[in-house]
Amino acid sequence: MPKATARHILVENEEECLKLKKEIEEGADFGIIAQEHSKCPSGRSGGELGEFSQGQMVPEFDKVVFSGELNKVLGPVETQFGYHLIEVTDRSD
Repeated sequence: MPKATARHILVENEEECLKLKKEIEEGADFGIIAQEHSKCPSGRSGGELGEFSQGQMVPEFDKVVFSGELNKVLGPVETQFGYHLIEVTDRSD
């Protein structure tokens, strides 16, 4: 079963998501942005989700985590919870 390690930032709308993505791409620290803006409890720990298996997250999130480029800010990804920026830090088959 494939596994991945990732962190994310969850916000309420796509506009905010795109703004934060631009800040990170311009050099802002992902973890600090997560602490300041993420609506998910994981934001307190810089958005860290730890390791999880394929199929544990909602389908839209799962698809990006298990197909997207490593160590790159991916998104916005819309789910039932809002809009996510995702950074996959490790993945194994």
